[in-house]
Amino acid sequence: MDKRKRSATDRNASPPMPEFAVIGGSQGFRFLGEGSKKELIGERDTPFGPSQPIYLFERPAGSFLFLSRHGERGYSVAASFVNYRANIYALKDLGVKRILAWSGPGAISTDYRIGQLVIVDDIIDETRRRAATFYEHGGLGFIRQNPVFCPSARDMLAGALSDLGLDFASGGTYVCTEGPRLETPAEIRMFKLCGAHLVGMTLVPEVFLAKELEMCYAALCYVTNYAEGLKEAEFQPGVLFEGLSDEDERKTVEGTVAEFPRIVDAVAARAAAKTASGETPECTCSRAMQRYRDRGDIGTEWREWMKP
Repeated sequence: MDKRKRSATDRNASPPMPEFAVIGGSQGFRFLGEGSKKELIGERDTPFGPSQPIYLFERPAGSFLFLSRHGERGYSVAASFVNYRANIYALKDLGVKRILAWSGPGAISTDYRIGQLVIVDDIIDETRRRAATFYEHGGLGFIRQNPVFCPSARDMLAGALSDLGLDFASGGTYVCTEGPRLETPAEIRMFKLCGAHLVGMTLVPEVFLAKELEMCYAALCYVTNYAEGLKEAEFQPGVLFEGLSDEDERKTVEGTVAEFPRIVDAVAARAAAKTASGETPECTCSRAMQRYRDRGDIGTEWREWMKP
């Protein structure tokens, strides 16, 4: 079998995997160059098509799976065209229970600093054309979205950042737009009136899909730029965001991105400790579909939930 594409139903072909996974954002592929011991698990065939390639990292702090949602060599798959269902399904199939997502949105408020880390806790969905549910059959998926992000996973992430002495904001609303274009000044003003703090393109439907499969999901954002219209920014052809961020701001963001391996190690260590202790997360993520189990609509085999 091609190592880069394993069937998501051939579970006997794979050894036991860590219960913790990281989904890298627009700079996440750079993590693949780290000098860690890593094994290519490969793409996974799923009912929704192939996932992005998945890697098993074995580091002193703890083992984890890693998937770069936009590709392995840069931003080769725009957020609008990521196969979110295949990626989340593949991680669930490998036994993942906790996900840390990494995302680089723009700030809608100048209260944030460029390069600042933010553990978001709410979301506004402004996407339009994405497959946003696993449950196209059976009348499933009416799931409460408060809290949107797993509080247990968010606490684990906050503890890791505190251990590292990193400054971060706890809480914030992320508005997810369709893309790939950037937002207009009027859209940013509207989002601000709606209470949004950050604007990006990747966390929807990822967070909702993880909840549909009863997985804990937290997102760590790093502020890449100020959104359109927040400050005067002359158009600069050929540079990132055509001038929405200047050279000093880009260097600041680089410094934050460089902390990513340390952050992942710290979270992986906490996740490994929780797994080893058998600790049950203090959240409701694993019971998101309980109503359907109680009614007899679904059984214990989650792979059957999405079939006609």
